[in-house]
Amino acid sequence: MSTSAFVAARCLGVVLACAVAGTLTAGCAAPGNSIAGSGTPSFHVDVSWPRPLPNNWILGQVSGVAVDAEDHIWVLQRPRSLSEDEAGAAAKPPQSKCCLPAPPVLEFDAAGRLLRSWGGPGAGYDWPGNEHGIHVDAKGFVWITGNGDNDGQVLKFTRDGKFVLQIGKVGPQTGSADTTRLGKAAGVEVDGEANEVYVADGYQNRRVIVFDAETGAYKRHWGAYGRPPSDAEKPQARRTLPPTQDQLQQFGTPVHCVRGARDGLVYVCDRLNNRVQVFRKDGSFVKEFMVEPATAGNGSVWDMVLSRDPQQKWLFMADGRNNQVLTLDRSTGAVAGTLGRPGRYAGEFHWVHDLAIDSHGNLYAGEVDNGKRVQRFTRD
Repeated sequence: MSTSAFVAARCLGVVLACAVAGTLTAGCAAPGNSIAGSGTPSFHVDVSWPRPLPNNWILGQVSGVAVDAEDHIWVLQRPRSLSEDEAGAAAKPPQSKCCLPAPPVLEFDAAGRLLRSWGGPGAGYDWPGNEHGIHVDAKGFVWITGNGDNDGQVLKFTRDGKFVLQIGKVGPQTGSADTTRLGKAAGVEVDGEANEVYVADGYQNRRVIVFDAETGAYKRHWGAYGRPPSDAEKPQARRTLPPTQDQLQQFGTPVHCVRGARDGLVYVCDRLNNRVQVFRKDGSFVKEFMVEPATAGNGSVWDMVLSRDPQQKWLFMADGRNNQVLTLDRSTGAVAGTLGRPGRYAGEFHWVHDLAIDSHGNLYAGEVDNGKRVQRFTRD
């Protein structure tokens, strides 16, 4: 065999092995993917995680995943998204042996064992009409958002589910200039140093909005490029074509995530516009980069997390339309690696919606629509 034939065969073997294992490594890349450079993180799917749920429970759409300071994994799921046959045991009378909807909030340890669960309507707060995002701050408080038709609130709980604070209120939607409520909020994250909570707002509004994390008092908000947001374009979750230059002047809907870096930069998922915009904490615009810019439908930039190395060199980004997780160079936005592909097998995705990362660099990915699962990808 010639040297070139040997190299080609070796690369093909690596690509096939990566496809089976759900990992991309440096040296050879699957067709259409960027070739990973030296030192680019690689992962493999952990098919044993999480462990089976107790009580005949089953997960619905996994709309939120978070990791706390103890490396416990928190899952927010949608019990009401289960089909009649999936939750047949909950019918009255039961229609089948399986299953019962799990509670909306579930906490797992690193081994995938369920530690606690809670959530749903209760006294003193408005539980979301449709569960969406979850975040656990440095003090252990659990924050939850919702994007139901009338959702305009963010909720704060203790880790055992005791209600602490509600910011905003339910009711008819208003607009991006309203500082008394949210508009189908998507993502939430707390800046512990400043004691501020950032909200990606959202499916109705077109902004990032910041509140005091203790009192809920309004602080500031901004739209694309740090300018005041406009609601001139009707909210839309899908497009038949990639965004136009006019559409790129504002955030699309939804504004799907907001993530803070250690260096003070704030990264925003502009999902429908296929881009990440970067700001300082005061809302001043720094830069942007497009990701899979030809994507139409419901867009490419669904969620992201930052790597745990001191420089936070990498952004791991969930692309729910193309059903992949991309490794981006944080400084440039260049794609350095690709994880997963569309499909139902372990390591593949259907509507990968949300990501979390633990202190060891392992990734956790939740899937909505009829994906309805959470997967763990162990750092190699």
